[in-house]
Amino acid sequence: MKKILDYIKSVRGEWFKIVWPSRDTVIRATIMILIFSGLAALFFFVVDSGLNALMGWIF
Repeated sequence: MKKILDYIKSVRGEWFKIVWPSRDTVIRATIMILIFSGLAALFFFVVDSGLNALMGWIF
């Protein structure tokens, strides 16, 4: 039982050490993720279209 209580105290202590990001940081990170996801989707679309055209030309 003592181990469980020690664990709970440890978790509670670590909880107060968390540094949450600011709203501005979260917004910037979200925008960056959306931009890079869009760029990756565009890249894969171009590659897929190119390979599809190449396969259509070959076969």
